[in-house]
Amino acid sequence: MWSISFGVWTFVSLAASVTVYEMYHLVNTNMPFRTVAGMEFSSILTYAPLTPFAFAFAMRYPIQRGNWVTRCLLHLMAGVVFTLGHIAFKAATPYGYYDAAYHEWTSAIWNSHLHVFRDPWIVLKSMFLVNVVDDISGTYLPIILVAHVISYYRRLREREIRASQLEGQLAKARLETLKSQLQPHFLFNTLHSISSLMLTDVMAADRMMTSLSDLLRMSLEQNGTQMTTLSREIEFLDVYLQIEKTRFEDRLKVTFDIAPECLDAQVPHLLLQPIVENAVRYGVSRRSSHGEICIAAKCEESELHLWIRDNGPGFAEPDDDRFKHGLGLRLTRERLEALYGRQQSCEIRNKPGEGVEVHLEMPFFVTAETSRTTVAST
Repeated sequence: MWSISFGVWTFVSLAASVTVYEMYHLVNTNMPFRTVAGMEFSSILTYAPLTPFAFAFAMRYPIQRGNWVTRCLLHLMAGVVFTLGHIAFKAATPYGYYDAAYHEWTSAIWNSHLHVFRDPWIVLKSMFLVNVVDDISGTYLPIILVAHVISYYRRLREREIRASQLEGQLAKARLETLKSQLQPHFLFNTLHSISSLMLTDVMAADRMMTSLSDLLRMSLEQNGTQMTTLSREIEFLDVYLQIEKTRFEDRLKVTFDIAPECLDAQVPHLLLQPIVENAVRYGVSRRSSHGEICIAAKCEESELHLWIRDNGPGFAEPDDDRFKHGLGLRLTRERLEALYGRQQSCEIRNKPGEGVEVHLEMPFFVTAETSRTTVAST
């Protein structure tokens, strides 16, 4: 970065020197090339030691949709600091200051005509007012724009690489997830419930069969799909929960608390169902009375937060294998890491006697074409 910075600004300084020299030549002004080069190099090449810092700062604090107001103010202040740094370097050169009394570019420190040091505050004020607009709009702004373009390109390339890696894992992950949700004991419980209901409530048994059929159909329709909208994921989850609510009757209550702006958010397909199944299996099923599961979603700046909570007994031992290494949670972690790298997290909060909460965090983004599903508390 340092080599590129000095190389680019040296080239720009040289090109500007030739251009200005030719301009003086055309208007019959005898200005030595050495003097012209000194003025241009003093003004332009002094950006070189500042550019890597400005570039690194822009990469560290990018302007995004969720933080553009605060980040713009932050970069405006950084632009002022950039100007002060440029003034400091420029003042140390032989042609860094324009002396209006003698109409010439000279040293900002020493007055060669009066043989005295210049007043630093007067010089600083003059140079700041002359340079601040050009430095921020003409130099600092292009640097952060280039940094944002490079940062966007890097993220795009990383996403493409992760997507290509995920292609090979998607079929296995999807089948393992389907295996997790449709393993023999789940099918057995479902069919057993249907069989029992056939003798007491034929309509309920028919609804359960329909829900099971819908769940299988929706799983097959999403074959090969990596991403979907949160609204579509909740629609899939709601079908699964209809089956569980038929099994548990009045013992299971499910509450959705989804912020409307999150419905179009892109999430990995089959992200929530394995976690909710764990909540049913290890939470609600272990309660003899009322069991409740809450699914919540909230957007904060450029991040999407998802919570799945249950009021089950929790895990008595924090190192319980089902708590740390369950298939659903393991698949969730692997898929989030493959899609988002370090820009995600999957945290589990265990409260013995009070339940378990799973908190998912990932980047928030939407696509041009999305479908919305109204989610109501049930």
